Amino acid sequence: MSGASTRPVLSQAQLQKLRAHGQERSAAVDEVLYRVGDERYPLIAILEGEAAVLDVNGAEIIRHTAGGFLGEINLLSGQTVYLTAVVTEPMRYIAVEREQVRELLAEDESLAQLLISTFIARREVLQGVDGVGIEILGPWSSPQVRALVEWVRQARLPHSVHDTDRDQSARATVAALGGQPLPLVRLPGGQDLWGPTPGQLFRAIGVGLELAPREQVDLLIVGGGPAGLGAAVYGASEGLQTLVIETGTLGGQAGTSRRIENYLGFPAGISGAELTLRAIAQARKFSARTATPYRALALEPGDDRHVVRLEDGHSIEARAVLLATGAQYRRLPVDGLEHYEGRSVFYAAGPPEGKLCAGAAVGVVGGGNSAAQAAIWLARGGASVTLMHRRANLRETMSDYLIHDLARYGVSVRDRSEVAQLHGADGQLEAVTLRDGEPVPLSFLFLFLGASPCTDWLGETVARDRHGFVLTGAAAGADGLLETSVPGVFAAGDVRSGSVKRCATAVGEGAMVVAYVHERMAALSA
Repeated sequence: MSGASTRPVLSQAQLQKLRAHGQERSAAVDEVLYRVGDERYPLIAILEGEAAVLDVNGAEIIRHTAGGFLGEINLLSGQTVYLTAVVTEPMRYIAVEREQVRELLAEDESLAQLLISTFIARREVLQGVDGVGIEILGPWSSPQVRALVEWVRQARLPHSVHDTDRDQSARATVAALGGQPLPLVRLPGGQDLWGPTPGQLFRAIGVGLELAPREQVDLLIVGGGPAGLGAAVYGASEGLQTLVIETGTLGGQAGTSRRIENYLGFPAGISGAELTLRAIAQARKFSARTATPYRALALEPGDDRHVVRLEDGHSIEARAVLLATGAQYRRLPVDGLEHYEGRSVFYAAGPPEGKLCAGAAVGVVGGGNSAAQAAIWLARGGASVTLMHRRANLRETMSDYLIHDLARYGVSVRDRSEVAQLHGADGQLEAVTLRDGEPVPLSFLFLFLGASPCTDWLGETVARDRHGFVLTGAAAGADGLLETSVPGVFAAGDVRSGSVKRCATAVGEGAMVVAYVHERMAALSA
């Protein structure tokens, strides 16, 4: 884990700021600052001395000296610790607990930029390091195994997968332990989980809030993308008891974007992961709560409170509900796709995928900005990338600056191209055949085909258009621009019919909803 992005140096002013919010401590050689499996640890800013960061087997990953700091994303998110830090030279350091770090992120722009960008860079490196994080053992032929791996990928959790159909050692481990059902998930620190749901796994490693069987809040936000997080920040900052529930990982599709170049206030661009981390820190600063993954099953409207039923028997009563569930990725309508998903066909381009694809022939399918961002990032990582889309001209669906960047980084663009067949064996793609019958040799395929609204769980409770997007305002017979056909239930972001599918617009709509929520609460109190 080397490079300036993972080993920055704090300025004296920044150290002074941390000192004001933390505690100065000392540590002797061989003292363990934190270890694999710990539930939490503080941000450690080194004043004097040196510390080494080790993997679970004791191999050194990186060494930090005076002016450096220890920590990665799990310091903020609450995830189980994946690494061990040991003092290698007598140290004086400042320890700042997680809650104080979160406050600092919302108060000090330059420090927030440094810490968050470094945490993200370190997490991306860890995702490509073998033996760090959780281990998933099970047959790749199992849909349950593939589904769990996809959840872990989306959550950017460092992990390794051991296919018991191919890996004799993994098969022997499972047989020796004698457990069922598969997959077996081995957590940092030694705990084993057999056949866990995503929720059980995430909460076992400290991701997300454990909800009570029954909760009551002012504002319930269903969906943790830009619209949901925007509403959470504004709702909580204005005194509303605010809870965000998310089926997947916080950030939504925007959270997986390699680079958002046209978001207001970030002229150099910002990654979806960084934007999401900043939003979460800001929401939590104002005491908004986030719970993931929890799947909403039903909405039951009421006069003064609405009830949302969740999986596992949980329910939430709320005076106002915001539907910000966004949309889910569309899949290619081709036979056998499921055999390649997660192994050589992906829906997001992260560090593990980038490592796999370096030097390989890669296809990216889609004509939108997300497809372009992924293609450019993969090409910069050394892949030979072909972007395939079904329209005659990319300018119909893609931002102009990205079209120029595709050419700049050598991405080959094929217009009027649709994938009809996949070819390969044991989940490894070897080629695709286009609808016109032309074969294209490819080792990996990334799909960015747009998305369908995540609204099936609503049934007939609220009015939707013919595509399933939620109707609001006049189209729904409602007074408020973002109110649905059910008073006190609102919709914002990609899930809303007629919305502009842009990150900044979703944030704005989420913030706007809070004004309507205050109006509803005032009316209920009158």
